[in-house]
Amino acid sequence: MSEPRHLPLLFGLAAALLVGWYGYRALVGQQVGFPLEAVVEAESLVPLPTEPDDWKGRIDYRGLDRDFAALAARPEMAGMAVAIIEDGDIRFVRTYGVTNKDSGELVSPETVFRWASLSKGAAGSLAAKLSVDGKLDLDAPLSKWQSSLRLPGGAESRISLAQLLSHQTGLTKNAYDTKLEDGQSPGLLRAQLAAAPLQCVPGTCHSYQNIAFDTASEILGQAAGTLYSDAVQKQLFAPLGMKSARFGMEGLTGAQSWARPHRDDEVRTLSESYWRVPAAAGVSSNIVDLARWLRAQMGENEDVLSPATLTMAHAQLIRTGRVYGGDLARALGEPSYGLGWRSFNYSGRHLVGHSGAVDGFRATMIFDPATRTGVAVMWNSGWGRPFRMPFAVFDSYYGQVGNDWLDLSDLPLPDPAPPLVPVAN
Repeated sequence: MSEPRHLPLLFGLAAALLVGWYGYRALVGQQVGFPLEAVVEAESLVPLPTEPDDWKGRIDYRGLDRDFAALAARPEMAGMAVAIIEDGDIRFVRTYGVTNKDSGELVSPETVFRWASLSKGAAGSLAAKLSVDGKLDLDAPLSKWQSSLRLPGGAESRISLAQLLSHQTGLTKNAYDTKLEDGQSPGLLRAQLAAAPLQCVPGTCHSYQNIAFDTASEILGQAAGTLYSDAVQKQLFAPLGMKSARFGMEGLTGAQSWARPHRDDEVRTLSESYWRVPAAAGVSSNIVDLARWLRAQMGENEDVLSPATLTMAHAQLIRTGRVYGGDLARALGEPSYGLGWRSFNYSGRHLVGHSGAVDGFRATMIFDPATRTGVAVMWNSGWGRPFRMPFAVFDSYYGQVGNDWLDLSDLPLPDPAPPLVPVAN
């Protein structure tokens, strides 16, 4: 759906789905006498499928592993971590390359990367959860809440939280991001957006934002009665067993193993700018916890994210422009945006997900809700070619041929690299 007037119908459907809902894991916990925390802890003890003998399923994991390794060996890359969920189960976890080209430390499943804009899905999921719990009205105007956001013509009194989370403020794309990168305060910048240029009448088009989007951190914190980051940790990450998932620069650099940002062979200096908009780009984690997040978005943790919550978060609220570029953009039909989540059609299937990019880091997470199959990838360079990886996985799962998304023949052969010397963590 592309018009805000359909929101009540969507949210009514989501509420209806909630009736009769009873989480499977909660039921198991009650029947066997264990608390849910014990169930989550038991799940975390299952060995990770990190070796070829562990890879079971219809997907050609060995062939993809060879392609992923070739991609990761490119000079444009540094390190990479990949997880694949097939039919609701984690079937493949693999890491490649280094956390730091200067030290040669190898990436491991415990290495923490930045989510960048994948973080927007956490804001959307929390908003939907609070709405289902009756703590938030997604259709109410933003002016109902105390926030620093001011829009041209006082549009904050007409734009709803659902429209904010689906980038319908009308502002020009990425308004004032450069000022954020220059160190200016997000709160002050949100107040200054009243004088920013418009791309369209607020509420009538999709225009991607970071500073305006992060108004959600102010509003959702008020609705939850705590800091936004604490609400996400308590209501989402902790119940899912995502122990490495954290907000802020310390959430990255405080990890025992963390990926440094790269541009080709240059190790970049970390900038705190986008950590200061936590709802837009504030999360970091290792690949295992991103895989847990991916499974939860597929409905595998109904005690944390109910069917009603997921229906609301992933709803197609506004049509968008093309996602990505080139052949990949042409392969994706009906691109839309929900509450911090993108969706589009690929080969006749409906896919949901998001991608992210900050200086020296990239991430993508895309899944097929119908088959409970999806892919999560994080890498510490600015190269965009790995954004194709999920579609190579889907082609393998669907048995589809003809798209060689991971073909590198158009690139010059890389110079031989010296052997990597593992560094103990």
